[in-house]
Amino acid sequence: MLPVDPTIVAFAPLPVDPAVVAFALLVAGVVASFVPLVPGGVLSTLGVGYYWAATGEPGTLALLGFVALGGLTVAVDLVGGAVSARIGGASTRTTAVAAVAAVALLPVLGPFGAILGVVGSVFALEYRRHGDVREGARTAALAAVGMLASTAMQAVLTLSMLVGFAFVWL
Repeated sequence: MLPVDPTIVAFAPLPVDPAVVAFALLVAGVVASFVPLVPGGVLSTLGVGYYWAATGEPGTLALLGFVALGGLTVAVDLVGGAVSARIGGASTRTTAVAAVAAVALLPVLGPFGAILGVVGSVFALEYRRHGDVREGARTAALAAVGMLASTAMQAVLTLSMLVGFAFVWL
């Protein structure tokens, strides 16, 4: 018999219950709903998918429902702010510039930077486009409301995935 190297034994991975991994990803998905550019719906879907791959549960129909819910969450994340800006009357160019400004300011100022980037750029570009402070402010306010509504909807959807998974799992 060969001698056992203690360094290998010390770093050997411990078995982790798939439910623990799934719940950790589902909780991370809920938390990520409040962080711009972190895909909470994807994390939640990965949690359910991992559990399904490891255990074969939940059933196929429930898995498809969770995947659809995760996909809806991702869609809300991707288009929520842009749709609200467009509904408020912002041009496609303004919407694109606002998205770039949000991404640029996020590392500098965090989530506040993303909101500031969208609201500031929508206001400035729409004011320039229309020459009307009220129109620029209205469009910027609608974009901000849309971003906040998108975040709230993502939180509700990822939380429903967590609660639904707990219900199916228990």
